[in-house]
Amino acid sequence: MAVDRDRIARAVREILEAIGEDPERPGLKATPQRVADAYSEFFAGIHQDPSAPLQHTISVSRGPAPDTLPSGAVMVRDIRFRSVCEHHLLLFRGTAHIAYLPDEKVVGLGALPKVVEILAARPQVQERLGEQIADTIADALDARGVLVVIDATHNCVTMRGERQRDASTVTVAARGELAESAARAELIALIASTGVETGA
Repeated sequence: MAVDRDRIARAVREILEAIGEDPERPGLKATPQRVADAYSEFFAGIHQDPSAPLQHTISVSRGPAPDTLPSGAVMVRDIRFRSVCEHHLLLFRGTAHIAYLPDEKVVGLGALPKVVEILAARPQVQERLGEQIADTIADALDARGVLVVIDATHNCVTMRGERQRDASTVTVAARGELAESAARAELIALIASTGVETGA
């Protein structure tokens, strides 16, 4: 099901009228359609399967000689994303860091940012976004462990109320062998070296 742009445009027009504006004035005349176009992009992930980018896997143990066994973690750091807070429909943006302990299967490194993009393109809260990313990777790859650290800045915090312009939020989601803080300490240190304060 696609985003209903016409319905969004009508609703935006109603909002403009509700705040006392004239949606027919030159500066606002195209605003309802512009917002509808933006929302179709912001929420494109609602009807997408976040596990789809993980379907094409590569065997870790079977390949050119000598055969290998799964061992260390695979990590992709600094995955930039933007999403929309479901409480105020304001943007939040940040960086996701993903690590997983492969069992038999790995994926191309470009697949992990695609998972983030799909799940972020929905009305979200940061806490749930990290959990959904971790679950998707753990389930699709049958990984021995998954760690997702997200550091984001929320416009509902920086633009409203006390307007804490420099405040950011860090969340951690972990699965399997990486659910124990001691097991993920090395990975947390690697992520922290990018400047993120994770608190392990």
